[in-house]
Amino acid sequence: MSNRARAALCAAALAAALPARAGLFDDDEARRRIEALRQELSQQGKDNEVRIQRLEESIRNIGVIELVRQIDALNAEIARLRGQLEVVSNENQQVQKRQRDFYLDLDSRMKRLEGGGASSSASADASTASATPGFSPQTPGASSTTAAARTPTREEQAREVKAYDAASNLFRRNDFAAAIEAFKAFMRDYPSSALAANAGYWIGISYANMRDLRNAMLAQQDVLTRYPQSSKAPDAMLAIAAIQAEQGDSGSARNTLEDIIARFPASEAAGKARTRLAALRR
Repeated sequence: MSNRARAALCAAALAAALPARAGLFDDDEARRRIEALRQELSQQGKDNEVRIQRLEESIRNIGVIELVRQIDALNAEIARLRGQLEVVSNENQQVQKRQRDFYLDLDSRMKRLEGGGASSSASADASTASATPGFSPQTPGASSTTAAARTPTREEQAREVKAYDAASNLFRRNDFAAAIEAFKAFMRDYPSSALAANAGYWIGISYANMRDLRNAMLAQQDVLTRYPQSSKAPDAMLAIAAIQAEQGDSGSARNTLEDIIARFPASEAAGKARTRLAALRR
């Protein structure tokens, strides 16, 4: 074979081999690109996992902070409710005492009326009231003699109880100014009532609740002057002692408490006076 023929054959073989090598190079490049893309996707997946973990941690932290805030708010609310409960409990005790005093007063008055002692009680109260300057024992349209001599009718008794109950209800609603006027009206209309001393006492307590200590003191002293032997006399003295202590006059308060024990040793007020005296001596 001539040299020319050999060259032609080599050229033909080379030309046939070129497409195969070109295809081989194309497959390698594609694999490299696929591998690079796979690595890129893998890295992106790892980055996403890191971001998700950070996000979850942030969410958890936000949840803890919110939980702490809610716990603090609940603790504050519990403290507020406890304070309100103490106030309500104290007010409930005061209301119960007022109701107990009221019904004891009413029961005592009704027993006196039913037992036929209303006339003598009325006469004693009227004579005491007559000795007090500025106080008229007469009811509207009747003389003191008539008021002391006759037993009130059932209608009059019902009006009396209704008037006292109306004043007491004003006091229970903490409408102290209106309660004062209602109790004063009761004392004017029913000066011989067995509840007159109680009305005077609650006038003083109403003034004390309004922080008018001067008139509170005068009202309780008026009870002692008009009704020195009434069941409210020791309570009036106890109120006076409290006012004296409030004014910083502990010496006078101590003397008043000792007077209660001496004059009314078996009274409930005397028991309270002993307790308060012990507290003052500490």
